[in-house]
Amino acid sequence: MLAEILEDPETAAEFDAQAEHDRIAQIAHAKWVAGAHKYQIPPPLEQDYSVWLMLAGRGAGKTRSAAEALWWWCWTHPGTRGLVLAPTSNDIKFTCMEGQSGLLACIPKELVVDYNKQDHQIKLSNGSIIRGISGDSYERLRGPQFHWCWADELAAFQYLGPGEAWDMMMMGLRLGDHPRVIVTTTPKPKDLILDLVGREGDDVIIDRASTYENKDNLAPSFSKQLEQYKGSKLYQQEVLGEIVDLEDGKVVSRDMFKLWPHDRAFPKFEYIIQSYDCAFSEKEHNDPTAMTTWGIFKPMDGPMSVLLIDCWAEHLAFPQLKSKVLDEWRVSYGEGKDAKRPDLILVEDKAAGISLIQELRQAHLPVTGWNPGRADKMQRLQITASIFATGRVWLPESGIRKGYVKDWVEGFLSQLCSFPDSTHDDYVDSATQAIRYLKDGGWLDINPEPHYDDEDYAEIRPQRINPYAA
Repeated sequence: MLAEILEDPETAAEFDAQAEHDRIAQIAHAKWVAGAHKYQIPPPLEQDYSVWLMLAGRGAGKTRSAAEALWWWCWTHPGTRGLVLAPTSNDIKFTCMEGQSGLLACIPKELVVDYNKQDHQIKLSNGSIIRGISGDSYERLRGPQFHWCWADELAAFQYLGPGEAWDMMMMGLRLGDHPRVIVTTTPKPKDLILDLVGREGDDVIIDRASTYENKDNLAPSFSKQLEQYKGSKLYQQEVLGEIVDLEDGKVVSRDMFKLWPHDRAFPKFEYIIQSYDCAFSEKEHNDPTAMTTWGIFKPMDGPMSVLLIDCWAEHLAFPQLKSKVLDEWRVSYGEGKDAKRPDLILVEDKAAGISLIQELRQAHLPVTGWNPGRADKMQRLQITASIFATGRVWLPESGIRKGYVKDWVEGFLSQLCSFPDSTHDDYVDSATQAIRYLKDGGWLDINPEPHYDDEDYAEIRPQRINPYAA
């Protein structure tokens, strides 16, 4: 493409007269445009739009498309400010910045003056700056202002409610004549995604692509691996890039849960359990380690129930995991004199969980290993489904949106309600082992016998037998 342009003597002379860095930038950009798919090229900035939305399957080239567009905009507009917004700090560092298709892989190294790993900031030789801020730290978006933004995997953001990541980002896009947003994501039926799709033809331009459209740039075996998912909703979402409802017809549904009112203090917990499902490694492509914290309480008008107090899922190396478990155990839950620490730490005794159990025992923490036995993940969920179905599980209500869960609960809830079509199953494992343990201990029996103190529970638990254990 560039070679054809330079065949014209006048154009070639203009090219040679440019500064060296401008020539380097143009050559790199021309190479990208020549080899890119049509859906990977952003609409011209001269066109009237605010958001360029790429809805595409895994491996369709979303990251590369956005990285190429963002750095080129920053280069052709010296002194501008670009923002990279991703779900977590690790996503910014290992995908958007340093990834194989990230910014540093796309920008010619001659154009990069400085890269601050700690601040996730790239400074270009023309005075432009590209800065990364994670969606789970959206309060940091209150001060900075930008010309451009790239929001990567927007559907995976944990905080997309009113006044959170998206809103804070939009309020910071206030530089230049017409700020633009690039959104790259595998689609999910979240309110924000549906809203953007509904604005197509207004201020949103959408490009769509499946994984197969970029198969020439993917490992041959990858396409074969995808065949096993054909016909599933997960295939429609993750491969074809279609918006589907993964929760329809699943074992657990949203209407099974009760909401604990946001304006009501936590009840007095008789027993608190923290349940850990440990990952095999801290690598990003594996399931993360997941923790759920549950409090047993007696409602005024029903049998013993359980309230989700806290949950998180992170990719952690073992030293970080151990430290975080210790910190979590020191937290007290409840109100005033009724506040208490967790009574039990439950860890599945496989993978990193085995080492974690040993370390916690040496630290004299109340830890118990959990053996799921021969039951597979679906069977474990089915075993506990009766507890969910009878309305014994409560989730914290959002203080902003009445009738909805808090935003930090949404990832947990959507995973349980879409299983087995969910991308990860870490929360499923953490929740089912906790609910099963409490069910076997008598706290959550369908026809429960009364239990009033921790000692009573501690006495009966060793006598219970897990029929699914090997």
